[in-house]
Amino acid sequence: ACEALSCLVLLSLLVSSSASTLDDACKSLGASNEDISYDSCIRFFRAFSASATADKRGLVVIAAKIVRAEAANTRNRINALKASETDRKIARRLSHCHALYTSTLHLLNAVAKAIKSGHLQDAEANLNAAMENPDACEEGFRELGVRPPVAAEDYEFTQGCSIALAIASTL
Repeated sequence: ACEALSCLVLLSLLVSSSASTLDDACKSLGASNEDISYDSCIRFFRAFSASATADKRGLVVIAAKIVRAEAANTRNRINALKASETDRKIARRLSHCHALYTSTLHLLNAVAKAIKSGHLQDAEANLNAAMENPDACEEGFRELGVRPPVAAEDYEFTQGCSIALAIASTL
């Protein structure tokens, strides 16, 4: 019984120290970045239960996975919009956005690999490059005087990349 109790104490210390990594990272982000609140950071990571026990490097890998999933979903939405679009100019812009999000997916695959292999500068460069793509997508629609159809998704994606970059910069 005593051994079981000491294992429980050790386990709770490990979990609380790892959970505090996420908590500390989100507190730091919320304090230093006016665009990202503590609550939005915690909500962002809630999608992956492994976030609760990850170290900072793990949090960046998880963030890259989350934004990669968001990018894939946005690309799928763009495909659906493109399939039903009758205006050729808008369809062309959607095709451009599709290409940008395809590039984004490749960049985000490279982020996780770079972090796992210790190439943090490469990871940050790829995150920065990925963050530029939603704005490039939206610019084409702004030129047409049309509200970008994936503006909400672009915003969420950019927020996620900002979280990943902010944590990566502390490694």
